[in-house]
Amino acid sequence: MEFTLGQLAALLEGKVEGDDSQKVTRLDKIQEGKSGGISFLANEKYEPFLYETESTAVIVSEDFQPVKPFKTTLLRVKDAYLGFTKLLEAYAQLSKAMLVGVEEPSYMHQTSTIGENHYRGAFSYIGKNCQLGKNVKIHPQAFIGDNVKLGDNCIIHPGVKICADTQIGDNCEVFPGAVIGADGFGFAPQADGTYKAIPQIGNVILEDNVSIGSNTTIDCATLGSTIIRKGVKIDNQVQIAHNVIVGENTVIAAQTGISGSTEIGKNCVIAGKAGIVGHIKIADHTTIGANTGISKSIKKSGETHFGYMSMDMKDFLKSYALFKNLDKLEKRVKELEKKG
Repeated sequence: MEFTLGQLAALLEGKVEGDDSQKVTRLDKIQEGKSGGISFLANEKYEPFLYETESTAVIVSEDFQPVKPFKTTLLRVKDAYLGFTKLLEAYAQLSKAMLVGVEEPSYMHQTSTIGENHYRGAFSYIGKNCQLGKNVKIHPQAFIGDNVKLGDNCIIHPGVKICADTQIGDNCEVFPGAVIGADGFGFAPQADGTYKAIPQIGNVILEDNVSIGSNTTIDCATLGSTIIRKGVKIDNQVQIAHNVIVGENTVIAAQTGISGSTEIGKNCVIAGKAGIVGHIKIADHTTIGANTGISKSIKKSGETHFGYMSMDMKDFLKSYALFKNLDKLEKRVKELEKKG
């Protein structure tokens, strides 16, 4: 894609200092910039690269004042970081919009429907009675099982598996290798010590504007639905078990595990490798630190929990101040014993 600096200035509501007819075709890091690229400078640590870069243009904040000569053209905007973010968003949207059509071999059952401006990559599979919206992008080797509903503007990346009866809203993105709607971990112990599989006949519902990271798994419900509410963002390699409900606009970092039938509130932040037991409730606006184990419900909104097993963060920090000095306390106790 090719744009003039004048076009980009209009998009970003900025001003070009120099020739606005110059053309750029890609986005470059400022330290690696070459002719035809556009970069940005928002962190003062990277300012030295401005005076060396070969990028055609660099986006800077409107109050930036250079201290040395430079070769590039400046595109001044109100906030360089937000301006470049807006440019990235526009670039991504244009790139996605260019993907239209059907690559062969691919398969869609005759009972399924898909909206206009869609893309189906090679070796993708769409089962029976599926309803897929407009501007949907199904990348190569993605699998969509029977009776799946997929809203408008969704992107299903390579290798994703969306199992039967899953419902996905508008503007959702599922990244490579994720599995949505596989059987939950349900086994009944038998008298002879073996386990018998319990049929998992529910489904998964992803509401609008949900993002699912690579190799994340979200299990279908035993009965009813596993539900990921609107605006939820889930990182890579997260495990969400059957009948879990994740509230609106909650974010979950990599390698977190959430056990069955637990309900997570809205606007929660769950850091990496957190472990949450089943059949509990986590209040809205809860923050859970990395490697934290949650063994019981958190009922009060807005708390931060950290540690294994978890406790209120203030209590944990008080305790930590003591146990990190246990060796010193032990020496003091021994010295007092000798004196006694």
